[in-house]
Amino acid sequence: MEFKKNQIVELYIDDIGNEGEGIGHIDGYALFLKDAVIGDKVRAKIIKTKKNYGFARVEEVIEASKDRVSPRCSKARQCGGCTLQHLAYEKQLEYKFNKVKNCLERIGGLENIEEKMEPILGMEEPFYYRNKAQFPVGYDKEGNLITGFYAGRTHHIIDCTHCMIQHPVNEQILLKVLDYMKKNNITAYDEKTHKGLVRHIVTRVGFKTGEIMVCLVVNGSKKNLRNLEMLVDSLTEVEGMTSICVNINKEKTNRILGSKIEEVYGKPYIYDYIGNVKYQIGPLSFFQVNPTQTKVLYEKAMEYADLKGEETVWDLYCGIGTISLFLAQKAKKVYGVEIVKEAIDDARLNAKMNGFDNAEFFVGKAEEVLPREYEKNGVYADTIVVDPPRKGCDSKLLETMVKMAPKRIVYVSCDPATLARDLKVLSEQGYEVEKVCAVDQFSHSSHVETVV
Repeated sequence: MEFKKNQIVELYIDDIGNEGEGIGHIDGYALFLKDAVIGDKVRAKIIKTKKNYGFARVEEVIEASKDRVSPRCSKARQCGGCTLQHLAYEKQLEYKFNKVKNCLERIGGLENIEEKMEPILGMEEPFYYRNKAQFPVGYDKEGNLITGFYAGRTHHIIDCTHCMIQHPVNEQILLKVLDYMKKNNITAYDEKTHKGLVRHIVTRVGFKTGEIMVCLVVNGSKKNLRNLEMLVDSLTEVEGMTSICVNINKEKTNRILGSKIEEVYGKPYIYDYIGNVKYQIGPLSFFQVNPTQTKVLYEKAMEYADLKGEETVWDLYCGIGTISLFLAQKAKKVYGVEIVKEAIDDARLNAKMNGFDNAEFFVGKAEEVLPREYEKNGVYADTIVVDPPRKGCDSKLLETMVKMAPKRIVYVSCDPATLARDLKVLSEQGYEVEKVCAVDQFSHSSHVETVV
């Protein structure tokens, strides 16, 4: 049977894809559908066809799956942030557990891996959990000033000031910024024409400290923001407002933040904690966005590291030292490696602020620093912890790790596929996977973190 674009079909959803999309089959032809759940019977319009599969849009749910729930957010279907809010939370966790298991079996070739997998660690309250938000600013079709989030895989702004996964204080902040912009004829940036001033409103909230940062990303400088004191007076009415600043980004780019910060009010950073460790966080700092689950994730990594107080630990891809300093509480010595110099500056500052004199940090690529230190200076490790980006570990780094022969390797991953690939390499070199635990760091999305 041949399928064509715009064709209307009816089908049952019998599987779930890597991005959380529903999958249905007609005569062996697979169709991928956003917002569909296993068990749904739907009427759908085909929007794109390939030889063996295609993509369709749900037009009507004829029979709803028992696992389908009504999203708490009215914009969930339009917005690109929450791809799974229509799926019961316990089923989201089941999907993520299976996603990790299937990758480890299929890509990693790890047999009987489920026996080594602990139950996935979900959230007690999987809403309002994010401590950082980046809201693009623009106009609707009528020319009204709006802010919100991009629709999935587009740069079309969905007007949304109340987000179910962001800290509730953001709504108040956004309304104040929009009000200031309207009253002072401050324009929103247009990425097509490269004209207009305000590109994004960035917020950060310290969940434990209550401190709040607001950063306006502008195609200019703070002197272009007329009557800026009006905005400061308005924002400082918000309890916890600690830092207001402007980020300069004049580039024709999709990158949200530029490198230059201009201070407006307060200090150019806020503080927050993960467990008992305090961190200084600036507008450009990388800091895990779900502090509740980050603590869960790091405690699991600490448990797997099984530190007794005499170990030397290398933390690779260490960022601002979040895991490094967590481990420094129990290790004899921790070395952190990160390619971003500013992140290492933050890591050193955070180590000093917390009184850790057993943490040392290197700027550079992990795959260059570790081999150099091992081959030239003879460094060793009792334990190596890696927390790489989505692309996983560099092959040279894995090779050096095996040569160093640490008793234990703890792998923290944000991508089950590259995790599985790297575990296969380590397994072939004599390492054995002992335990695996998935952690739901990004509820209502298809993303999952894993500790091995």
